[in-house]
Amino acid sequence: MSYGQQHVTAQPAPTGGMDPRNTNNLPYDDKGTRDWSHPFFGCLEDPVTFVVSWFLPCVTYGKNKSRREALESTGRPHADGGELVGGDTITYAALQCCGCGWVVGMSNRAATRARYRIAGDGGSDCFSSCCCAPCALTQESRELELEEQALGHAGGGFATMVGPKK
Repeated sequence: MSYGQQHVTAQPAPTGGMDPRNTNNLPYDDKGTRDWSHPFFGCLEDPVTFVVSWFLPCVTYGKNKSRREALESTGRPHADGGELVGGDTITYAALQCCGCGWVVGMSNRAATRARYRIAGDGGSDCFSSCCCAPCALTQESRELELEEQALGHAGGGFATMVGPKK
């Protein structure tokens, strides 16, 4: 029996830094939006995802989309870390054969921006997805991974498939 000890009966109230959609606690501007957690050309900080996005952007696109949709519909990360090959992957691949993969890439980037209240517009989504799809896809993957990690999951990025970060 211990005397003088208080027993905790409730969890502490959440603080601003505990938002799983803004784990870096980036400031919001007067429009209620913030910057991306990682810079656009910081894509080489996740070389595995960048290389996959360079050679197989359709796979990264499909994986990102399924991860985001799982977070939106269940509030939890995708059980398998995202779908490697599915309808979205095939759609992107077919459009990419015609040089139009950026069209669906742009719409998924807009949905990711909306989820995380990231500043930007259709023009910036179009430019990013059209001019440097590997950088855009890697940036989106890294944003999703931050939320997944905040929810206690390893993250669904390709780097987690190869091994732990050192």
